[in-house]
Amino acid sequence: MAVKSYKLNNGTFMPEVGLGTWRGNDDGALVQTVKTSVEMGYRHIDCAPYYANQRDIGKALKEVQVPREELFIVSKIYEHNHRPELVEGALDHILDELQLDYLDVLMMHWPFAVKPEVGFADDYGAEAIENVPIMDTWKAMEALVDKGKVRTIGVSNFNQTILEKMLPQCRILPATNQMEIHPYCQEQELVDFCKNNNIVVTAYCPLGGYKVNVMDDELIKRIADAHSCTPAQIALSWERARGIVVIPKSSNPLRLKQNLEEFVELTPDEMRMIGNIKSHERNCDPGRDFKELKWIFHPDEAECPVI
Repeated sequence: MAVKSYKLNNGTFMPEVGLGTWRGNDDGALVQTVKTSVEMGYRHIDCAPYYANQRDIGKALKEVQVPREELFIVSKIYEHNHRPELVEGALDHILDELQLDYLDVLMMHWPFAVKPEVGFADDYGAEAIENVPIMDTWKAMEALVDKGKVRTIGVSNFNQTILEKMLPQCRILPATNQMEIHPYCQEQELVDFCKNNNIVVTAYCPLGGYKVNVMDDELIKRIADAHSCTPAQIALSWERARGIVVIPKSSNPLRLKQNLEEFVELTPDEMRMIGNIKSHERNCDPGRDFKELKWIFHPDEAECPVI
């Protein structure tokens, strides 16, 4: 099955399979992984300053023989750069690291802000959380589209409640919402909302991730055995069949090829059975550490303080 692309609301096309790079350089092989991936046919590369590996990705992209216009490069504004006056500088730093003139999508990585001096630290306290209105950051991102530094903009980890309040205020609507999606975190209601509002959904941690062991699920393994394939291929095929863009991570050439090319045609019953999995687990939830951020993934328990 050929890898298709989804048309974004600005008219550009996002490939439905991309290369995830979070923790992508743990084995020191990211430059080669990116080069191998692009040579295989990957065009969508998902990046972020928080991942601390964009210089390696930029080096790899410079070494591959693929025109820039054929690539689809995504990166993100991290929470310590949400103040409007910091947004363009943050993008310029991203472009410098990636050795690019523009991004295809710039996302807001999280819907909350921290004070600039926090940087990329993970060990801050609740006092570091800063009430920068989401729309102030978004308007600064819209201006970057006007300047031609990004082709379009999107969000990440945004729930439906936030989007419902945000969308009427946007001059440029989010083109995509990147969120954790896998068989143990299905987000069907949010996926439907995004589709109904012409927002393409991107799944990070589509195979479960470092805290969520989807690949050992007995149902997933049983379906994989029936199709003579891997549990990873089943999870990715289930997500792609739902119309979701996936960005799995691997440095193994065989896995990279399988992730990109080997779509499994699941039966309606198999789709239904996976959709009925009752386990619900997340890798990423700031609300675990801060009650002040409970609203991100638990909007029924707490309300977003600023839009």
